[in-house]
Amino acid sequence: MQYLCLIYQDEKEWQKLTPAESATITGEFFTYTESIKKSGHYVGGNALQPTHTATTVRVRQGKSATTDGPFAETKEQLGGYYLLKARDLNEAIQLAARIPGARLGSVEVRPVLEFQS
Repeated sequence: MQYLCLIYQDEKEWQKLTPAESATITGEFFTYTESIKKSGHYVGGNALQPTHTATTVRVRQGKSATTDGPFAETKEQLGGYYLLKARDLNEAIQLAARIPGARLGSVEVRPVLEFQS
């Protein structure tokens, strides 16, 4: 099965890190990514730009409306994701617990709805 791991953290806390601290954590993400590629669990993933670069789109009664920024005010913002292959939810949770962002915020693990074609 595939699982989407959504990595949330408080952007303000990330901005408080020293350059050395942020470089260390970034390096940990690269190391983690390489490890799950080697183990065959990696399907995809990316870091996201900060929320001030986001645009929210809504369509109501056939009319599109856009607003700058994320949809809702939250303490933690979506900062990136991994799409993983895992045997089951327990293995996906074990993989998610190794994501460096789990120490700084949280990682939401969601099974991907797979359609048969």
